[in-house]
Amino acid sequence: MTHLHNAFQKLRPAFPHCSLPALALATLFFVMSLTPSLVPRDTLVQAMLSGVSLAAGHALGLIYSAIWRGLEVPMLRPAMRRHANRGTAVLCALVSLVALWQASEWQNGVRAVMEMPPVETVRPLSIAAGAAAIFLIIVWIARLSWLVVRKLSDALARVLPGPQALLIAIIVTALLFWNIGNGVLVRGAFTAVDRVYAGLDGVFEDTSPRPESPLKSGAPGSLLDWEELGRTGRAMIAASPDRADIEAATGQAALEPLRVYVGLNSAPNPEARAALALAELKRIDAFSRSILVIATPTGTGTVNLFGQQALEYISLGDVATVSVQYSYVASWVSLLTDPEYGVETARAVFAEIYDHWRSLPRDARPALYLNGLSLGALNSELSHDLHQVVEDPYQGALWVGPPFNSPTWAEVTRNRNPGTPAWLPVYRDGRAVRFMNQSGRSLSTDAPWGSFRILYLQYPSDAVTFFDPRSVWRPPFWMSGPRAPDISPDLRWLPVVSFLQLGVDMMTAIKPPRGYGHRYSFDSYARAWAALLGAPEWTPAEIDALIDHVTPPQQ
Repeated sequence: MTHLHNAFQKLRPAFPHCSLPALALATLFFVMSLTPSLVPRDTLVQAMLSGVSLAAGHALGLIYSAIWRGLEVPMLRPAMRRHANRGTAVLCALVSLVALWQASEWQNGVRAVMEMPPVETVRPLSIAAGAAAIFLIIVWIARLSWLVVRKLSDALARVLPGPQALLIAIIVTALLFWNIGNGVLVRGAFTAVDRVYAGLDGVFEDTSPRPESPLKSGAPGSLLDWEELGRTGRAMIAASPDRADIEAATGQAALEPLRVYVGLNSAPNPEARAALALAELKRIDAFSRSILVIATPTGTGTVNLFGQQALEYISLGDVATVSVQYSYVASWVSLLTDPEYGVETARAVFAEIYDHWRSLPRDARPALYLNGLSLGALNSELSHDLHQVVEDPYQGALWVGPPFNSPTWAEVTRNRNPGTPAWLPVYRDGRAVRFMNQSGRSLSTDAPWGSFRILYLQYPSDAVTFFDPRSVWRPPFWMSGPRAPDISPDLRWLPVVSFLQLGVDMMTAIKPPRGYGHRYSFDSYARAWAALLGAPEWTPAEIDALIDHVTPPQQ
């Protein structure tokens, strides 16, 4: 026993000091991190979230203790403090065990509203061990930073007064660690991720064979090389439906839908890629179609397959779609590191195509629409300004899963009609802006669509849309009022922890089944395009029949 005691005493400095407030807040944050948020979490993700939450609670508790001591408020006697700490430690351990036992039920509550099968266990021991490891790593990094502060402060104290030396040491250390984290680590990770996605972009897949029709990008006679379209571009061009598919599904005469995709490697800069896109549209006579859609892709360069299919079925193939790649990287990475990534390309593409479209006679040009999913929705919105289009506006936009920092979406949601939920708002009389989710569109007035229209398709469980940076200190706006049907009734807000949960949800938003989170389904797209295009021939019953006929097995 003596040897064990001595070994523990030697290891003790490696473990964090735990005051009573630090222990209580760390436990509270750990327990709350296990509660449900927008999407289910697997064991690894939950362990990382819980570890960071544990560290955040511990840090806040230590700050509280330091302030308490600094104010010279009377403290408990040492003996009483020891008993209080031991009692609190036992209570916190019991509460943590109960929460770990309850975690499976909490996660199954989220899975139930998303029609996912329940899990027998979330592996509580793995979560606890992983959280402890993450917590210790964060504590050791914090101790290292404080060691640097002390060394710098001692060195500066030889020439400066003590308080000044400490302040300068803290500032220098903060800048040092910030530059290491934000500059070296983040940029290095971003570069590594970019290389991985670039490698994936170069993969040739059997499901995307090179087309033979001269109307297809990358085919013989095209201005674009098939190899330079990238994996996502080749997938868009090769995807169904063709004219025969549309006619078989609808029983009506159809046209061959036109698609143009310009890859990141197709030209050296955004302006050249935009010019190449316009030239290819002219080559295939895309401006003779009834509808022209500028589809801004996601960060990985993807144009959503289900959205593209729905558009072409609803329009009976009388549509041309153009998309220009600007990145390989997943949208959530760009949102967290460089939210305006891709704006330059979006603006170049819009200006090039809009200027040509505007030069055509009004009665001999297609209806022009914008479209984008995720980061593509944000970049699509930022691709132009009001003064650029006010004299001759395009017809409208379908923006799907708009990121939380989308300016128009944020303003419209904030100024929604009183009494309407933030996850399905009504804005004014609904003539210009409307919202839809998997349950249908928001109930607005009977006012008809105006000549210019914006439709937002969003799922309440999509953290890309409903992440709120201010949830650090206040509940997200969408938590007030009635809960959306795909949100767990057990979801609760807690400062800091809810912010961390939503951040994790944004990173894992594509994991839920299609129709939830950030995975938008064919049926939602079909109803959205029919509404936006104002297609009266598509009754709800006919759209249901199309969905039954077309819905891919991946759904």
